Amino acid sequence: MNKALQNEHAKTVPSVDWRKKMSDNVAYGLLVYTGLQIFVTMHEMQGSSTSILPVFVLVLLVAAIIPLFRHFERRWEHLSDEQAHSLAFKSAFRRDQVKIWALAALLPFVITGCFKLLTLLA
Repeated sequence: MNKALQNEHAKTVPSVDWRKKMSDNVAYGLLVYTGLQIFVTMHEMQGSSTSILPVFVLVLLVAAIIPLFRHFERRWEHLSDEQAHSLAFKSAFRRDQVKIWALAALLPFVITGCFKLLTLLA
């Protein structure tokens, strides 16, 4: 009877796929990073410049972060189907997830702070 309940429970609980979840986190993290770059860093840079340079800097900042975010995704792509659904990878996933979101949320503010510091020194 217990085995039957476990099988029924397994049918109702969706199986996690760490590869897909990491891919989703990377995609949404890039969106958040880009949005913050536009509204935080670019606002600061456009206030001190009237040229098209801030747009090029935005493209450069977004292009520079993509390989780093892609690194996180690549680490999870090699998992077999069995590993991708194993709860043994939950803590490793959470660790990478925290890194992605910390980078996405904090890096635009760090870049803006560095830009402000450079303008004060110049």
